[in-house]
Amino acid sequence: MRLAGRTAIVTGGASGIGRAIAQRLAGEGAAVVIADLERFDEAAQALTSLGARAIGVCTDVSSEDDVARMSRETARVFGRVDILVNNAAYFSSIEQRPFEAISAGEWRKAMDVNVLGVFLCCRAIVPHMRRQGAGRIVNLASPTAIKGSPHFLHYVTSKGAVIALTRALAREVGKDGITVNALAPGFTLSDGVLVRQRPSAEYREALNRTRSIQRDQHPADVVGAAAFLASDDAAFVTGQTLVVDGGSAMV
Repeated sequence: MRLAGRTAIVTGGASGIGRAIAQRLAGEGAAVVIADLERFDEAAQALTSLGARAIGVCTDVSSEDDVARMSRETARVFGRVDILVNNAAYFSSIEQRPFEAISAGEWRKAMDVNVLGVFLCCRAIVPHMRRQGAGRIVNLASPTAIKGSPHFLHYVTSKGAVIALTRALAREVGKDGITVNALAPGFTLSDGVLVRQRPSAEYREALNRTRSIQRDQHPADVVGAAAFLASDDAAFVTGQTLVVDGGSAMV
């Protein structure tokens, strides 16, 4: 229960990796806010049925108004914000294609959700953390930004921006007792990926051959690293990118 008495916001926390992280943080004692566009109440109720304190808030992270409301509601219900996990992302519905075939609108959507959304959430939550003199921010990035994976340039670029944002923000808020780190999961068989992308057995086998641990990655493989970065065990870790992909990308 190393997170007892703390409050965590998990964006995109109603499904997939975000939901698994929310469950782990709740299991370690944190009150949890599920900030998502769909199923946020259902995900929060699933946590409360297990004895956790949790609420759901409808949130489009690319909307300043939505993010401001998320911040206010969290403070109103729980009185503090200790942990922010910026997990919401535009990914599972992306179709891989040559960069010339990516429209400007699709590019903007990736940047609005994956980069602007992280910025807006950090901007809204850091003042709470500063008043408390401590906080943990975990931004979900991707090893694709390290490996330079082709055929979804907008997504890869957005996750590279998240890593850069993480490093720069860590420099700004370290004096306030706030750590900012990036967590970079590999291709994970989350709900959205299985439903929307339906990766073939051949694709999964080829991907797994690039890993030192040669098996599929699941949301449960990510949660331990997220809980570590959100806890006092990582109190002297900031500005880092922790890759959790079975040893495909090695930094």
